Amino acid sequence: MQRRAQRDQQNQRAKRLTRALVCAAAVPVMLVAAGCSSDSGSDDGKDEAAQKPTASESAKPSPTVQAAAYGKLPEPCSVLAKKTLEELVPKADDGKEGASNDTATRGGCSWDSLDDNGVKGSQFRWLSVSMLRFESDQTRGAGDKLARDYYTKQLQDAQSTENAKSVKTTPVSRTGDEAAIVSYDLKKKEGTFKQQTVVARVENVVVTVDYNGAGLAGDETPDAGDLGKDAQKAAKEAVASVMKANGAGSSSSSPSESSAGSGSGSGSGSGSDTGSDSDSDAQSGKSSSKRS
Repeated sequence: MQRRAQRDQQNQRAKRLTRALVCAAAVPVMLVAAGCSSDSGSDDGKDEAAQKPTASESAKPSPTVQAAAYGKLPEPCSVLAKKTLEELVPKADDGKEGASNDTATRGGCSWDSLDDNGVKGSQFRWLSVSMLRFESDQTRGAGDKLARDYYTKQLQDAQSTENAKSVKTTPVSRTGDEAAIVSYDLKKKEGTFKQQTVVARVENVVVTVDYNGAGLAGDETPDAGDLGKDAQKAAKEAVASVMKANGAGSSSSSPSESSAGSGSGSGSGSGSDTGSDSDSDAQSGKSSSKRS
């Protein structure tokens, strides 16, 4: 009986020891599990925070386009000096201003002159100055870039004038930021017209000067070289007028004194949408393909 009681006590102590060991072993497992759960939640929170944009990133402003340098245009029929008009179109009346629904953006003026020498024939001259100003636009780009693209198009249009013969393009120096002259012959029933088109860009403004001449009724055809010099003179004055109107000085020399290449391609347009057409093709000597 005494031995059985001792065995029972030993068995009870063994059971209590076993339960204690089991509980002791379970505690670290629970702690480890809790620790892993805590770490996992912390990492997930960091990942979510990294994926969400910060307030400063969400409020980042869109890039802006630099404002155009020139904000206005001069009076179209006053861009050339009276003396210059007397030399280029000696018999002209006051200039005819082209229609424009926004004179701050586009403008043009034209003059025509007929020096009638009776039975000896007559000399005809036609002169047009047109200006187009480009504003900077968030979608389309900076004003000077838009003007540069239009400048290239104007040269290409002049070079591809319908029925033009002996087309020649030459850079023009000290006239805006870039400039070139396109010269060609245009034969009509009245005679051969010598056409000179000067296209110049100064900042965000493009100036186009069209000048042509012809000897009518048997008079001599004017010299293309002389007409070209006169057209370049008019272009320099027109560019200087644009600069002066915007407070950039009155010198006709360019801001960067860079000259343009000839450009190539086809199209139409010397800016005549800002000027006015003369009453008839015979009087103006303009190209039969109207430029835009």
